[in-house]
Amino acid sequence: MGGRRIFKSMMTAGVALVVLAGLASPAASQSLSDRFKSLFGGKSDEPAPAAPQAPQQGLSATQIEDGCPSVAVRAGASTFAVAAPGKQATGNDVRYQATLGRTARDCRKDGDQIVARIGIQGRIIVGPAGAPPSIEVPLRVAVVQGGVGEKVIATKAYRTTVEVGEGDSVPFSLVADDLVYPIPPGGDMSSYIFYIGFDPQALAPEKKAPRKKK
Repeated sequence: MGGRRIFKSMMTAGVALVVLAGLASPAASQSLSDRFKSLFGGKSDEPAPAAPQAPQQGLSATQIEDGCPSVAVRAGASTFAVAAPGKQATGNDVRYQATLGRTARDCRKDGDQIVARIGIQGRIIVGPAGAPPSIEVPLRVAVVQGGVGEKVIATKAYRTTVEVGEGDSVPFSLVADDLVYPIPPGGDMSSYIFYIGFDPQALAPEKKAPRKKK
């Protein structure tokens, strides 16, 4: 019970640290915040209200930047827990759990396509079963057209390695800077959104294409 209670306390504190990364001032969190500011100029995933614009062809670079979709966490993919071998990721059998926190994004025009950068901050919290010194965190980023039936426009898996060391709670960050998708017909990006989340399948070895018989 003691280990489980401590882990729950760590989880509560860890989530608070992620959400309030800008208020707390540990050196690691500060350096991640500085990195976000240098990459994105302080733009967060909460865009400022903008006057509606009529859809049009040939969007300018400014319109692309102002219409850059917001970032949301995909339902059911906000945490990533790993258990000891042969165990379930619950209670004292949890080795570590990853959570998502701040995000940032920007978009630029490249011909008839949009190149997006999605910045993600999160935190690894060590569980009662103990985490390895190095952890691979699997993430997926997708641009989705919302509506009655969502349509995935582009999606890509990413992995980032986090050195845990002796810490009980360590931050991590990832910048997905190569998500490319076409400018939507008519230039209307109002229904687009960036979804992020943990994707354990991203850790699976890539399947090699079968060799062609000569």
